[in-house]
Amino acid sequence: MLSFLLQSLHPNKVIILSLSEIIIFNKPYHVLSQFTDTENRKHLGDYIEQPDYYAAGRLDYDSEGLMILTNDGPTQHLIASKQFLKTYLVQVEGRAQVSHLEKLRQGVQVKDYCAKALKVELLFKKPAWLWKRSPPIRTRKNIPTSWLLISINQGKNRQVRRMSAAVGLPVLRLIRTQIGDFKLNGLAPSAWQFAQFKKLK
Repeated sequence: MLSFLLQSLHPNKVIILSLSEIIIFNKPYHVLSQFTDTENRKHLGDYIEQPDYYAAGRLDYDSEGLMILTNDGPTQHLIASKQFLKTYLVQVEGRAQVSHLEKLRQGVQVKDYCAKALKVELLFKKPAWLWKRSPPIRTRKNIPTSWLLISINQGKNRQVRRMSAAVGLPVLRLIRTQIGDFKLNGLAPSAWQFAQFKKLK
């Protein structure tokens, strides 16, 4: 990590700006968010060959999208913490209504905690930029699907799936699109790139 001091416009105030290099990765469907596996499933090591980098938070095996990896422990904990909002593009079974969105905003009981969406938005259609999943999702002909954008900061295990199911909207497909200010920005599935992480103290 590169650290240096910046003198602010206020003569008695100093800002410490920490810079660290992170990896932005678009995790494909059915890939583990770890570097090894005893069951011969695909994992991060099949795509990223950078020593000493570890995932800052996990993404479910059957979910897709943005992951951040870092070689700095404090940065790893910060990105995985509640300070960083995580946003998901979610395809659900059924026609989402305003009442569903309100329940997600208010919070629903999931196991031993209340799962709450800090932001939730109903999309009119699937985003044009979204890639096809392989294998494709299984849909039922007579049941419509809806697309939602859901942002949370709790990060519990399978939280978005469980809270959506709790309001009557089972998840068919889930893609994480943003963590804090970091976005996929056209990064293809299985692709990764370096980025700079800036932290003010």
